[in-house]
Amino acid sequence: MIEPTRIIAIRHGETAWNLDARIQGSLDIALNATGHAQALRLAQALAGEPIRAIYASDLSRAWETAQHLGRAHSLEVIPEKGLRERRFGEFEGKTFREIQASLPEQAQRWRQRDPDFAPPGGESLVQLKQRVEEACARLAARHAGELIALVGHGGVMYVLYRAATRVHIQA
Repeated sequence: MIEPTRIIAIRHGETAWNLDARIQGSLDIALNATGHAQALRLAQALAGEPIRAIYASDLSRAWETAQHLGRAHSLEVIPEKGLRERRFGEFEGKTFREIQASLPEQAQRWRQRDPDFAPPGGESLVQLKQRVEEACARLAARHAGELIALVGHGGVMYVLYRAATRVHIQA
C-alpha cells in the first residue's frame, strides 16, 4: 500500500499588482516589501514542519516566497512550471474595470467562471485544472509518505482546493 503524500499548498506573498487588482497571470511580477515580510512569516510559521521538498512556480512572486521557506528548511527550491498561474492572455496587465470596459462579454464569461472560457491568448479553467492536477499528482507520487510544499498562485490554489474537496471548478 502506498503511503499518502501530505501537501502544504501556499499562495505567493503580495505584489504591487495585487494592491492594484491588476491581472498578473503569466507575467513575472516580483513581491513587494509586504510580500517579502509575509513570506518570512510563513517560513517562520512552518519552520518546525518536516517538509522534505519545496516546489514552486518559476514566476518571481512564487519563487521568492518559496526561497524564504527553503532557507528555513535548508532545502533547495525546485522549479515546477505546472504551478504557474493561469495564462490570462490579453487580460494580463489590466484591472477588471479595464477588461470590463474593453471586452464586456468576455469579462462576463470570466466572472461567471465558465470553465471552457479562455481569454484571447490565454488558458481556460479546464486547461489550468488539467495542468495543475497533473503536476500535483506527479509530485505527490515522487514523495509518497512525505510532506511537501507547493508554492503557486491564486488560480493554482483554486484548482487544488476544488480537487481536495471534490468540488467542480465551476462551483
